[in-house]
Amino acid sequence: MRTSISITTVPEPAEQLADHLRELVRAADETGIDTVWVADHLLQADPASSPDQPMPEAFTVLAFLANASRRVRLGAMVSPAALRPPALLVKAVTTLDVLSGGRAWLGVGAGYHSGEADAMGVPLPDAAERYALLEDTLQLAQRMFADDARAFSGRRIRATGPISRPRPLTRPHPPILVGGMGERRTLPLVARYADACNLFDVPDGGATVRARLALLARLCADAGRPADAVERTISTALAPAEDEAAFTARCAALADLGIQHVVTITRGTPWTPDRVAVVAAGQRAA
Repeated sequence: MRTSISITTVPEPAEQLADHLRELVRAADETGIDTVWVADHLLQADPASSPDQPMPEAFTVLAFLANASRRVRLGAMVSPAALRPPALLVKAVTTLDVLSGGRAWLGVGAGYHSGEADAMGVPLPDAAERYALLEDTLQLAQRMFADDARAFSGRRIRATGPISRPRPLTRPHPPILVGGMGERRTLPLVARYADACNLFDVPDGGATVRARLALLARLCADAGRPADAVERTISTALAPAEDEAAFTARCAALADLGIQHVVTITRGTPWTPDRVAVVAAGQRAA
């Protein structure tokens, strides 16, 4: 079992932020955490927080974390496809991969947060447009990662010469994770284009996760890919009083459902090194 942390809340005042992030990513490095993820929002989206609480820009944070760490992988969980032009997103991930020595993910999804979009004046098209843009982003990413600069014509994006230099260090390319578990649009895109999915930890005894993973296996077969070509990740929240034994048991239960990688957030409070150690213990789950 791989375990990761996702940074959704950070401390105040702002003067504490750099030291907090440095301490956190070094704790992740030392304990064997797989990936440090960063929420890609412009406003605080944690339902246990308020929109006026701090929410630093994701790729600036990831660059800082790359410099402060040596082993842990790094990614955004996840970037809304409409937030940045697709080529800019791919360039940001490629640059992160180069500067981190080959430790970057491309995490991307359709996006959903209409309140954030309205408040900040950023695009959030209707669902059909968002999914068309997501597919274009996934196709363009594969082309740019492969150093294929031929003209690209997708459903919404046109690029006459998408040159991407320097090339990423990760071979064949930084892994692509698609967030979400929609049956009609998201999982078919995962099956065709992604190296990893990210599901939600629905509290129904595992029924939803089992059903989605079974559907994903069928969709992969339809796309001519083995089901194990897609890493199966899930996002969950660490309970305030959850200790290493309890979290490890929960990871074991998720592994029984077919999950390979647990991505963990905290609700309303920033991470501490002690809480990172609890998540690291989950790697012992069978």
